[in-house]
Amino acid sequence: MATHMSRCRTWSRVQRFGIAAYRKYSSSGGGYPNISLSAPLPGIPKPVFASVDGQEKYETRITTLENGLKVASQNKFGQFCTVGVLVNSGSRHEAKYPSGIAHFLEKLAFSSTAQFGSKDEILLTLEKHGGICDCQTSRDTTMYAVSAEVKGLDTVVSLLSDAVLQPRLLDEEIEMTRMAVRFELEDLNMRPDPEPLLTEMIHAAAYRGNTVGLPRFCPADNVDKIDKKVLHSYLRNYYCPERMVLAGVGIEHEQLVECARKYLLNVKPVWGTSSVANVDLSVAQYTGGIIKMEKDMSDVSLGPTPIPELTHIMIGLESCSFLEDDFIPFAVLNMMMGGGGSFSAGGPGKGMFTRLYLNVLNRHHWMYNATSYHHSYEDSGLLCIHASADPRQVREMVEIITREFIQMAGNAGEMELERAKTQLKSMLMMNLESRPVIFEDVGRQVLSTGKRKLPHELCDLISNVTASDIKRVTTKMMRSKPAVAALGDLTEMPSYEHIQAALSSKDGRLPRMYRLFR
Repeated sequence: MATHMSRCRTWSRVQRFGIAAYRKYSSSGGGYPNISLSAPLPGIPKPVFASVDGQEKYETRITTLENGLKVASQNKFGQFCTVGVLVNSGSRHEAKYPSGIAHFLEKLAFSSTAQFGSKDEILLTLEKHGGICDCQTSRDTTMYAVSAEVKGLDTVVSLLSDAVLQPRLLDEEIEMTRMAVRFELEDLNMRPDPEPLLTEMIHAAAYRGNTVGLPRFCPADNVDKIDKKVLHSYLRNYYCPERMVLAGVGIEHEQLVECARKYLLNVKPVWGTSSVANVDLSVAQYTGGIIKMEKDMSDVSLGPTPIPELTHIMIGLESCSFLEDDFIPFAVLNMMMGGGGSFSAGGPGKGMFTRLYLNVLNRHHWMYNATSYHHSYEDSGLLCIHASADPRQVREMVEIITREFIQMAGNAGEMELERAKTQLKSMLMMNLESRPVIFEDVGRQVLSTGKRKLPHELCDLISNVTASDIKRVTTKMMRSKPAVAALGDLTEMPSYEHIQAALSSKDGRLPRMYRLFR
């Protein structure tokens, strides 16, 4: 039987390709190793490849309703959609309020509303459409998002309207949020990864007491000060339609506009409306400075393979806002610096050819981490390098980082610049394959600029960055005062004045210290 089947398969191949081709290309034929991989096989129809006309098939469409609310959508193939409301509100707007309101609102999101008695009711309603919900706050944006089946769009927008404009904010919910915030603050100080805490510290040092320098996490002293009255006062000023965007990915624009008109046009919020919104329009003032936190890091991660005691340093300089043309060269510079942990695995795609790997982690085995970060806001930005090492080698580590900053102003090699640009474009395009990421990109761009730059436009801007652009933005950045955050055993930590002197020198070296007794 098996022999018969084999003969049938052979005969079908002979019929398809012809006897000569079968003899030449069959696995038993002598000509098998000489098959050209670049020449087409005889008898096979010519392939038809997909072509790109240079334009996205689905462009972002934007409509502004009568009350000032913007509706933005991007269609995408699939039976699921991501829809959400983005509000121009975050920790940077809390200058006139106790810090921590945005943190509280994030935890209180999707709790009981005028229409739903509890969070469980909301989740059960979403489950009928295979949906999930989430709320995230940053320093300048609050984002309520739902991913669900396209067929449930009407329910989703109705639920979002209720969650954003009609929350009950019951006393027991606020008390539960206080417990959740206290737990998160405790966890923040105990977790082995210090990056969230260092990011908080570097912002506080760079923008001392203003806008993006205000705490993103609720300070422990303010947990009991925030109540329903304070929250309503804040929401009355910041949760108004002209400060909001309803963004959707994977749905028809007309359908989303129709739902927005139905549920978000003439809805009166539960906190009422004020005739004159008292909005904080402060512009970020970069100050520079240092914030230190002496902390015993010896028992952060115990267990069979404990993390050794480390001191963490972050040094930053002012870059630019995401609205400026220099934002793209700074993004390329950040990608060129790259870096990561000393135990990262992978090849060029993982950033192994970035400067912080080649010049720092590969040459100094005692350094556990060296990573570049770029934080950008509507009126300022911060490019910083985070490094970790043994407490006894802190001074040497700081000097290595200051030298890297000085070398940024040198000429970028053609190969490393092309690699950084290619890596940035590839990261951008890969991230924008994910529906929630497209949603966030559409929402944030429309909220801050009123329009959206499409991926191919961004890729063109990245391609146009030259070595002289990198040199120009770096030279401008090096004129600003440094912002420094230090965490751990800081016995060997150099002074702020010495770090400033190193960043002003030609080679980035710290001033020499002479001691009579060591």
